[in-house]
Amino acid sequence: MRVVVALKQIPDLVEELELASGGTDVDREFLKFVLNEFDDQALEEALCLKESAGGEVTVVAFDEPDADRTLYTALAKGADRAVKLVGVGEGWLSGHRRAGLLASFLGNAAFDLVLTGVQAADDLDGQLPALLGARAGLPHVSVVVRVELDGPRAKVSQELGGGTVAEEEVQLPAVLGIQTARQAPRYVSISRYREIQQAGGIEEVEIQSSADEPDTYRLRRLFPPDTAGHAEMLTGTPAEVAERIAELIRSKGLVKS
Repeated sequence: MRVVVALKQIPDLVEELELASGGTDVDREFLKFVLNEFDDQALEEALCLKESAGGEVTVVAFDEPDADRTLYTALAKGADRAVKLVGVGEGWLSGHRRAGLLASFLGNAAFDLVLTGVQAADDLDGQLPALLGARAGLPHVSVVVRVELDGPRAKVSQELGGGTVAEEEVQLPAVLGIQTARQAPRYVSISRYREIQQAGGIEEVEIQSSADEPDTYRLRRLFPPDTAGHAEMLTGTPAEVAERIAELIRSKGLVKS
């Protein structure tokens, strides 16, 4: 079983984000970037499949900030091959461009299954698995919470609205958008990470944008959140606080006096 896992770097959400001068991206100069949490789930599921069914896991990431750290960590966890896609320039990549470039890479790769995270915190559109499946000409299933291999097919559990879970079969090769792995992502010690880092092993693959990559939308401008009000801490006895809350509700016309 040959599994490819697409990994994405996103800004660490605990950092204070500032906009770049052009207004279409965050200022990346001093930001820390981390692996998208859903892609970490996809990697863990791939490693579990390798352990249960054999085969190899290839992790793929674009040449984005701190990508080497993520790729070395994946190797330390048990991935067999790490590939960094270079030549696409700097800055944020839309889901369409990312899917097109990944499909171009897959066109020259041998694989049975492609796993991605169901979505990423920097766009929350959850479209990459579907877009990648369409561009690569492969069946796809997203919001996957369980994967079992059955010869040339995979049995998957897909979470639907209201907590309903659908059981489906998909012909391999296929693209799956993983929401959660069968177990929590494994931990890598610093000593193991340094051992892998010193050994190297990240392959760089040149990949170019093509004119037929569709971008159905264009990011025009980002804006910081507006400051719409303030928080007021209420003090006093329970009766005094209750009276103040009632006054606020009446002042906003939510109840009749």
